[in-house]
Amino acid sequence: MHRRAAGSRRAPTGLLALAAGGFGIGLTEFLIAGLLPQVAQDFRVSEAAAGGLISGYALSVAVGAIVLTAATARLPRKRVLLGLLVLFVVGNLLSAVAPSYRVMLLGRIVAALCHGSFFGIGSLVARSLVAPERTSRAVAVMFAGLTVANVLGVPFGALVGERWGWRAAFWAVTAIGLVALAGIAARVPSGAGDPPAGSAPSAGLRAQVRALRSGQVWLTLAATALGYGGMFGAFSYLAYTFTEVGGFSSTDVAWLLMVYGVGLVVGNLLGGRAADHDRDRALILAPAGLTVTLTLFGLLAASATASVLLVFLMGVFGFAAVPGMITRVTDYAQGAVLAAGANVSASNLGNALGAWAGGLAITAGLGYTAPLYVGAVITLTAVAVMAVAAHRAGPAEHEQHGPAAVRR
Repeated sequence: MHRRAAGSRRAPTGLLALAAGGFGIGLTEFLIAGLLPQVAQDFRVSEAAAGGLISGYALSVAVGAIVLTAATARLPRKRVLLGLLVLFVVGNLLSAVAPSYRVMLLGRIVAALCHGSFFGIGSLVARSLVAPERTSRAVAVMFAGLTVANVLGVPFGALVGERWGWRAAFWAVTAIGLVALAGIAARVPSGAGDPPAGSAPSAGLRAQVRALRSGQVWLTLAATALGYGGMFGAFSYLAYTFTEVGGFSSTDVAWLLMVYGVGLVVGNLLGGRAADHDRDRALILAPAGLTVTLTLFGLLAASATASVLLVFLMGVFGFAAVPGMITRVTDYAQGAVLAAGANVSASNLGNALGAWAGGLAITAGLGYTAPLYVGAVITLTAVAVMAVAAHRAGPAEHEQHGPAAVRR
């Protein structure tokens, strides 16, 4: 066992190494948005073709989260994390030296394969490094790297690309990947996150799939997909809401999205703490808060002051449920690593659902505040699903699988 004593308040350095990995992975996901014009010009492809570097990455994340997690289920989790970061480094190195668009797309796909599995497996490793009552906070520390990357990714890519060229941005991310690789190798104990020898369920694929039969697992995955769907249904069209309704200029959008990103960081940390105190209550209140925020945003989008405050709260409530959802789904799956990967896939499915629904609302002529209301409806559904899950769990089951329960 590698847990810290319950009284310890300092985050283990292994957690910080995991956060560094999350930061690098998040950075490579987000920075490309600020580099697309340069990449398109360099490779002489259209803007739409360059956009394939984003969609190709997203598709690879969804596939890798399930396939790689299942394929590596029997291997020591520290070793798997190191292998995933090697993939990440190789993928970004390919992008940095790519002589053609196809090679760069290949690099993006390779780098993305590690995304879902890293956060899924890393969450199990992270929670094994702390006392049982601090597991959601441990997951939040790991995800802090991703949320900070959300804040810095686009401006980082644009700044580095403008000064030294888009390839320099990928060289920088490659270096961050190497630092995270060295940190995990040195600071994460061997055996961290591995199930005890002879424990049930075993690491086999059949056992992993059997662990997903729990109704609570599927309710949690549904709540995850709906929570993300509501947030991204609104987020995907925020630029239009800001400029067409709020009266902001196009140059204002970048700093407004940074305000949203700061909200993600705050929500992630507060959500981890709240989930360790009363997980199911936190997982109901977070999407409920997001529902109210999106509704108010739709009503007050014409006010610049209200827009700034509400986009911040959108980030806070939108990410507050993430640490608790991950610990909940893996607890009810009895530690099955495939459940953690499925949670990442569920979030990506929700992203696609929300963006599609928000786009339909705009196409129907309902205006640029419509995605906010669509998102509110979707997150209200997440509240209902989570309330059903909490009710079905009951006090006894909540005690067995709650945040203070000792991992078996």
